[in-house]
Amino acid sequence: MQKLTPELEELCVNTIRTLTMDAVQKANSGHPGMPMGMADVAFVLWTRFLRHNPRNPKWVNRDRFVLSAGHGSMLLYSLLYLTGYDLSLEEIKRFRQWESKTPGHPEYGLTPGVETTTGPLGQGFANGVGMALAERMLAARFNRPGFEIVNHYTYAIVSDGDLMEGISHEAAALAGHLGLGKLIYLYDDNGISIDGPTSLTYSDDVAKRFEAYHWHVQKVDGHDRQAVAEAIRAAQAETQRPSIIICRTHIAYGSPNKQDTAASHGAPLGEEEVRLTKRNLGWPEDAQFLVPEEALAVFRQAIEEGAQREQEWNELFSRYKTEYPDLAAEFERVMAGRLPERWEDQLPVFKAGDPDIATRAASGATLNALVPVIPELIGGSGDLTPSNNTRAKDMEEVKPGDFSGRYIHFGVREHGMGGIMNGIALHGGLIPYGGTFLVFSDYMRPSIRVAAMMGVHVIYVFTHDSIFVGEDGPTHQPVEHLAALRAIPNLVVIRPADANETVEAWKVALTRSGPVALALTRQKLPILDRSQLAPASELHKGAYVLADAANGRPDVILIATGSEVALALQARDLLAVDGIQARVVNMPSWELFEEQPQSYREEVLPPDITRRVAIEAAVRQGWDRYIGPEGIFIGLDRFGASAPYKVLAEKFGFTPERVAEAARSLLR
Repeated sequence: MQKLTPELEELCVNTIRTLTMDAVQKANSGHPGMPMGMADVAFVLWTRFLRHNPRNPKWVNRDRFVLSAGHGSMLLYSLLYLTGYDLSLEEIKRFRQWESKTPGHPEYGLTPGVETTTGPLGQGFANGVGMALAERMLAARFNRPGFEIVNHYTYAIVSDGDLMEGISHEAAALAGHLGLGKLIYLYDDNGISIDGPTSLTYSDDVAKRFEAYHWHVQKVDGHDRQAVAEAIRAAQAETQRPSIIICRTHIAYGSPNKQDTAASHGAPLGEEEVRLTKRNLGWPEDAQFLVPEEALAVFRQAIEEGAQREQEWNELFSRYKTEYPDLAAEFERVMAGRLPERWEDQLPVFKAGDPDIATRAASGATLNALVPVIPELIGGSGDLTPSNNTRAKDMEEVKPGDFSGRYIHFGVREHGMGGIMNGIALHGGLIPYGGTFLVFSDYMRPSIRVAAMMGVHVIYVFTHDSIFVGEDGPTHQPVEHLAALRAIPNLVVIRPADANETVEAWKVALTRSGPVALALTRQKLPILDRSQLAPASELHKGAYVLADAANGRPDVILIATGSEVALALQARDLLAVDGIQARVVNMPSWELFEEQPQSYREEVLPPDITRRVAIEAAVRQGWDRYIGPEGIFIGLDRFGASAPYKVLAEKFGFTPERVAEAARSLLR
């Protein structure tokens, strides 16, 4: 092992700084200041503490590192290249360019070693909490005396912007409440934001704030590498509380004219300032992307050390397999993301003629069947458990210091819940779901968007899905939320029409690799008679002919989702009295429907049948693609009102008579 002298350490740290300066300058775009200021801290963490294997970025027991301050992405890219990940110097030179592995902010699934997509500030902070929580929950399930097969830290570098964003408050409070002792955050306290000094807007006492959250708090000079190392050791020794190390740093450290200024936050230093900074750091002024061999050798020790650590873990796991073969097989299954065999066998079947049941209640019954057979399925709610029906009867809660349960009380923290769920899913080994009212999906929308961007396996249980919430009034009645969620690429939104479709919706949610949002009713719905109608399993196609014209070609097509499907069926019966043949198309998921072959889509919605009526207790946005220029939409163009839901249905025109009359008007 190469002996580290202060001079050699300085050479290594300045290699990070100069790579950052050169990459940002070449791209003529980026944020050089933060990586330059946090280079000392990152060097200490990555060379002395972080347990990882650059040649196997997915080693299951690696420490997780999150760059929550994702604008400083060149810090992470420099570290990944220098320590030997599959990221070349050529990719560093292609920073922020088309199809490079070094985009402006770190993107999960694109660059080896990037644990999560960051950039929207605060997201990485919450993701790290989820990763640390997943580590503790898996450790509680699988570890045995002498066999700590799940045993790693979660580290993050966070910025003042992360700490300003509301999501960090939510996630930090829960992390402190639960006592996530293996969570260690390094706060880049450089006093500078894009607008100027943070004193313009930010006078929080961060230390007192995090002490109030029950975190372990330390303050250090972020350029004193020995002090940083001692602080990390102290954080590791604190097992009952998460830790934050407040690192006082200088943004754009070493720049003669831009250190400690906002000018270095989000723009290149400029060619002349790059030369001056290199001179100030004792670096060859005209050398670009210079990586001294002796510095590279220090960083590349991570390859051998990482392989050795993974080998030691493999040997431990081999002994574990001998001692606990069933547990070992189960651990391998959940970490591979495979569902148990025959998990669908015990799912409920609801019979026509049984009492009406809200789809939120049907979801709860489905969870009662799923939770015992899918141990990796873990869930929670934003303090709406009885309303969301998200806690299965056999689920024990996760408690401070006791992570053996599977139900998480997130509290009234929807945004934090979304970000934490992403972190749990990213960690691997668990499938998280979280519940709240559909109207509050707005509070967690940024986390949902990032989940969709990453394609992580999270499930959203959104109940109280329409104005038929009733008496709570327009503040709690979602009207634009379905359209807003459907606008997010790679998010599957499902609004089932009855209890059996709710079961099928859960099947979709569990078998897809990306995020799924379930939109479920508060009010009770009839169980559709599948002996007379198409089977509920057709939900997997996104839309299907639920009931067709009695004799040949339909005169009109009625399209509906969720609670409005029963309404469409009633309107069909009224039209039949007049001799009008109506096809009812149930469309629980636009996204699943758009995945089907065009031939199937045209079979369900024939292009030459243009007389169409769509019914959904929501805004029209997006529906024109299915009803066309001649179609009629029965929905809402305003917020709701406070009244019993049956009164709202009448007042807002969600009646079979109005639907039938709309269809008749198309035929006149």
